[in-house]
Amino acid sequence: MKYRCLVMDHDDTVVDSTATVHFPSFLAYLRQTGRTADYTLEEYFRKNFGPGMLSLLQDELGMSPAEMEQEHEFWNAYVQNHVPKAYPGMAEILHAHKANGGILCVVSHSLSANILRDYRENDLPQPDMVFGWELPQQQRKPSPYALQTIMATYHLQPEQLLVVDDLKPGYDMANCCGVPFAAAGWANDIPEIEHFMRKNSRLYFKTVAELADFLR
Repeated sequence: MKYRCLVMDHDDTVVDSTATVHFPSFLAYLRQTGRTADYTLEEYFRKNFGPGMLSLLQDELGMSPAEMEQEHEFWNAYVQNHVPKAYPGMAEILHAHKANGGILCVVSHSLSANILRDYRENDLPQPDMVFGWELPQQQRKPSPYALQTIMATYHLQPEQLLVVDDLKPGYDMANCCGVPFAAAGWANDIPEIEHFMRKNSRLYFKTVAELADFLR
């Protein structure tokens, strides 16, 4: 086992959720509120990567704090009825890791309840620890809080963990703690996102199969 603990992001790393859940929810909310809903999936990926969803909703779409809360509630209700599928090959990676005695943790900007639901519905192994959006803001990724807690709980050194994430906050979190980082590049084919992640990540995997081969 190369790494005692896999620290997995959730959306667009373990499950294909932006294209099948989050983006459709976003468009549905815009239509419901009478806003123009002509964003493409590629544009949505780009804006989510930088400057981020907060800026998109607040600065570009001009939503008030109350409207942003309504958007969040709409999204959460939508998520309850739409379960994203795990990427092909992901279940095999995670089950093999657990079968070999490995630790599996999730650090994500999704809610822990939704993460655990997705793991159950996709027949993925139960994570040992989950750190989700319900945490106080100062403890959410890219804060080092989750990695520090994992290492303290399981008495691990930084080199015994591998963070797998498709976006910069995961890289920043890992880099802050000296933990190895692997960029997940299978969710989209947007050149600037791939360029950034390849440039800043020692490990970059374009497919789930490449990650599986590396971990063997």
